[in-house]
Amino acid sequence: MCGITAVAGPGDEDVVDVLLGGLRNLEYRGYDSAGVATPGDGGVSVVKREGGIDDLASALDAAAVAGSVGVGHTRWSTHGAPTDANAHPHTDCDDRVAVVHNGIIENYSTLREELLARGHSFTSDTDTEVVPHLVAERLAAGASAAEAFRDTVARLDGRYAVAMVVDGEDAVYAARDGSPLVVGVGDDRRFVASDVPSFLEHTADVVFLEDGDVVRVTADDHVVTDADGRRADRDVNTVDWQPEDAERDGFDHYMLKEIHEQPAAVERAVNGRITAAGGVDLDGFPPGSFGDVDDVQIVACGTSYHAALYARQLLAERGVPTQVFSAGEYATTPAPVGDDTLVVGVTQSGETADTLASLQAAADRGARTLAVTNVVGSTAARTCDDALFIRAGPEIGVAATKTFSSQVATLTLLAERLAEDVTGSVPEERAAVLRALERLPSDLQDVLDRAAVEPLAAQFRDRDGHFFIGRGVAYPVALEGALKFKEITYEHAEGFAAGELKHGPLALVTPDTPVFAVFSGRHDDKTLNNVEEVASRGAPVVGVASEESTDVVDAVDEFLPIPDTHPVAAGVLANVQLQLVSYHVADLLGRSIDKPRNLAKSVTVE
Repeated sequence: MCGITAVAGPGDEDVVDVLLGGLRNLEYRGYDSAGVATPGDGGVSVVKREGGIDDLASALDAAAVAGSVGVGHTRWSTHGAPTDANAHPHTDCDDRVAVVHNGIIENYSTLREELLARGHSFTSDTDTEVVPHLVAERLAAGASAAEAFRDTVARLDGRYAVAMVVDGEDAVYAARDGSPLVVGVGDDRRFVASDVPSFLEHTADVVFLEDGDVVRVTADDHVVTDADGRRADRDVNTVDWQPEDAERDGFDHYMLKEIHEQPAAVERAVNGRITAAGGVDLDGFPPGSFGDVDDVQIVACGTSYHAALYARQLLAERGVPTQVFSAGEYATTPAPVGDDTLVVGVTQSGETADTLASLQAAADRGARTLAVTNVVGSTAARTCDDALFIRAGPEIGVAATKTFSSQVATLTLLAERLAEDVTGSVPEERAAVLRALERLPSDLQDVLDRAAVEPLAAQFRDRDGHFFIGRGVAYPVALEGALKFKEITYEHAEGFAAGELKHGPLALVTPDTPVFAVFSGRHDDKTLNNVEEVASRGAPVVGVASEESTDVVDAVDEFLPIPDTHPVAAGVLANVQLQLVSYHVADLLGRSIDKPRNLAKSVTVE
């Protein structure tokens, strides 16, 4: 949530258009206002607006702002309503300092009261505004910009990322503590941003900052120091993403593009990890890597939580004791762990605040930690004992699609490795599971090539509610299908374990409540019984199952086929059909599909 972008360019270059481009590339993170600031010799120029980037661009045209250094921000409101005044950047009383900020400053009330008592005045309701005023005080006391920034950051409590420009300085100052920041290293300019796509069209060479880092960025250099002011060496990495990965490539929405990218994403997740002899070869995890593990705990949020439930099902079937926790709950009430407990954090961004807090709580209590994430260099990848990457590439749409498929594929391979190491034997189903994973990219493409959900979407676009049910691995798919539907259509949707319908939810079933029943090829007879329960009450039923499932075809009103495969892969295929249903219903309703209201891509506050 929120997006920071900043650039330091050559002295004769105007970077405002680069800042706007960076902000557009961060729109997927979710926002309700935007702004930019550029320093000069007579003060800092700030233009900011409630609304979208286009509103900001129009205001910038009218203001004729220019500069070779600048910061920009897309705000997702926490303190104060989405207004022009509350939009970032924020300045001090004399407009010498401009600051943008992600996260929450927990002690801002105390700091604000101190500043008010010393004669400062405020123009917003935000926690951020205390920062430029604190910096200005230190500048007035004779400190350099670097000293003033470092002293100010040291006074902040909470989780944050901050970037600053000061009049008369051709530099950007930035710091992070719990919220992501990355430096982009170009040929003649440097960038600071919340995420790589902000500047990917300019450079793929990046430096991931760590908690406590402070950086000074100029056009031709960057200097990173740690929390104590000592020079910190941070490696320059080249991300394996291409600029076109962050473009729509002719699709109407990023979400639709990313749904169609799933065959390639899963291919990357699986590639090189299945040996010719039918074994599992995970990067850095040879056989025996988890031989000292007795039990597994998985922590995650949202879509990643559903992928975690999928993995728990596989591990349970293979005899590995496994629990799944919502990271927001685990962070405040951790489960008992021991030296033989493996805690796996599943997080697309590697920056999800609740998941990071859960992993830290587990590590503090002696557990081994493993991050399953999409982002090399993310906080989760750096701070956990180990990391396993899903290789999905950048995902711009707020509603996760290809990352779910890649997480499930990667977690399936991890489950196979864990099962062998923990139980001391190769799972009986391994050969069949690995064959299904190898076929999964082509099976996904088959679903996409033959999908025809538009008529069904038109049929179910205006209903009282939408239920999604399943058993085994189909249960987390039902949860994910319901989540995707509510995220982008804004219509009521709920997912249930199929057997739970008769324990309460059945009271809500009417002829105006379509039920999407997911079949994996395992326990289908029981799910068919639940289909009969809702059908007898007049509910229309949509079945998602193997095209060879004649019993399902006969029992449902509408049928969405998937290729016949192993149950482990069937859930991923069924999920694609449900993604397409959600997408087309949302499109018919005119929803903001890539940027659904109130939601953010990377949730970096608890």
